Amino acid sequence: MDPEQPTPEIPPLSQPLPSSAPAPYKVARRWPIVSGIVALVFVLLIGAVVVFRENGLPFFFDTEWMNEIIEHRNPAWEVPSLIMNSLGGGVIAVFVVPLVSIALLLVFRRPWAALYFTIAIIVSAGLVQILKTVVGRPRPEDILVTADFGSFPSGHSANAATLAVTLGIIFVRVWIWVAGSAYTVLMMASRTYLGAHWLSDTVGGLLLGAGVAVLLWAPFAARLYREREAVHRPIWMHSAGAS
Repeated sequence: MDPEQPTPEIPPLSQPLPSSAPAPYKVARRWPIVSGIVALVFVLLIGAVVVFRENGLPFFFDTEWMNEIIEHRNPAWEVPSLIMNSLGGGVIAVFVVPLVSIALLLVFRRPWAALYFTIAIIVSAGLVQILKTVVGRPRPEDILVTADFGSFPSGHSANAATLAVTLGIIFVRVWIWVAGSAYTVLMMASRTYLGAHWLSDTVGGLLLGAGVAVLLWAPFAARLYREREAVHRPIWMHSAGAS
C-alpha cells in the first residue's frame, strides 16, 4: 500500500457488511452462540456428575491416565511441565500476558479487539473460580506443585484455550490457530503430568475457555471484521489524511 494514501476508515456499523465478508460476520451469529452454549453446558454437566460422585471421585479414564503419567514420570518431562505451570498461572498468566496483549492491540488501533479479549479473559477466569468453589473437587494426591483448592475445571487449561481462540478470531491466521491449539494441548498435558488436575478437569477447562471465547465473539463479530479490514499503523504514526 502506498504510504501517501490516506488510511481507509472503518465502515460505520450502520452500513451493511460487504458481500465478501465471511458469513459469521454478516448474519450467522447463531453458530458461535449455539456452539459456545453447548460447550459451556458440557462443562456444567461434567461438573454436575463430579459433584454427585462420592467425594468428587475421578472417572475411570482419569485414574487410568494418572497411573500412566505417574509410571512414566521423568525429569526430562518435569522441567517443561513446570515451565508451562509458570506460563499458565500466577503473575505471568494473570497480568503479564493479558496486559501486554491488550497494550499491543491498542497500540495498533484495535480497540474492539482489545475489549473483546479483555472481557473474554475476565469472564473465563471468573467462571473457573466459581465452578472450582461450587464443585469443590479434590486434586490428585500425587501433585508435584502447590495449587489452590478446587480441581475442576483446570484454570490453566481454560486460560490457554481462551487465549488461543480469542487471538485466532482476532487475527485469523492459520499459524495462530495451530500454535494456540498446540499450546493448549501442551498445557493440558502438563497439568496432568504435574498431578495438579485429573484429565477431565483439563477437558472441562478447554471447553470452558473455548466456549466463552466463541460465545462472546458473537456480539463483536461485525466490529472485529470491520476493524481488521482497516490499516493498523501504530498510534504514533498519523495517517496521511490526518496530517
